[in-house]
Amino acid sequence: MRNSNHSQRATGFTLIELMVAMGITAIIITVLVSITGIATDTWTRSRDEIRASRQAKVMLDTMARDLESLVVRRGNDFEWLHAKLETGGNLPPVSSGGGNSSEAIGLTFLTAATDRYLGQVGEEFPENAGDVSCASYRLRYQDPIEGGADDRTSTFVLYRLLVNPDEAFVDLLGQPDLDAAFDKYEGNIDDQENFICENVHQFSMAFHVEVTRTADDGSNELRTARIVLGSAAGNGDFRVTGRGIQTTLDAEGFTPQEIQAGRLRAVEISMSVLSDGGIARMNARDGLDQKDYARNAYHYTRMIELPGM
Repeated sequence: MRNSNHSQRATGFTLIELMVAMGITAIIITVLVSITGIATDTWTRSRDEIRASRQAKVMLDTMARDLESLVVRRGNDFEWLHAKLETGGNLPPVSSGGGNSSEAIGLTFLTAATDRYLGQVGEEFPENAGDVSCASYRLRYQDPIEGGADDRTSTFVLYRLLVNPDEAFVDLLGQPDLDAAFDKYEGNIDDQENFICENVHQFSMAFHVEVTRTADDGSNELRTARIVLGSAAGNGDFRVTGRGIQTTLDAEGFTPQEIQAGRLRAVEISMSVLSDGGIARMNARDGLDQKDYARNAYHYTRMIELPGM
């Protein structure tokens, strides 16, 4: 019997097959990583937009409630609303390239809002104090919990201080300079209980004033002057007094006399909210470039109709 040795062919992949398989695997991994990156980026941007929208809604809803209850009485020398562009504040520049500066508007006015009022009239306050409160808004750059500046946790924080009717009656109602009278409460405005929202790095206000003009045929026509309070309009203030509207801001096409005799009908609020990631990058880099700012900033506007004055 003859024994024959049969050579057996080794099984396995050739080098070319392995290289082809590795190439296909690399392509698949690259596509998966790309899809995952796009999905993650989309999810992050959606989350940032939702959070920014929520912050804007809180601010605009709160301001709208207060302004819709604005209290103004004519025929006196008292001040009822004072809005100004604050200078020398603690707001840092947002964009390292310029053009996206922070704006701190100080807004103080008398309103019928009583959401934080306990209704406990003490002996030091007259019992006819009424229900007129004073609301004031300020924008600060600090830690929203602990206060003070911290490069890691500081952000733009909007505060609202509501002065109870009892105190407003004694200290603020019937004052010819409401802003100066409010100085007594200024130091308490950034207390934790006055926190409204965060990441609002700027907001501007446009006051819509209804002006009556006499036409050439002798009839009266109503016109609307739009007076903007913001850095683009320059430093100035807007005041509503019992003798009319007074402002150092430009009302293009209208005389100061027309504005003073006009009626404040609406306030248009425009605001910009930065994402949490944008705030972190701004703090780490001492400002955002234009591309980062465009990616991390969200803008909102609302028109608030006011009661007849």
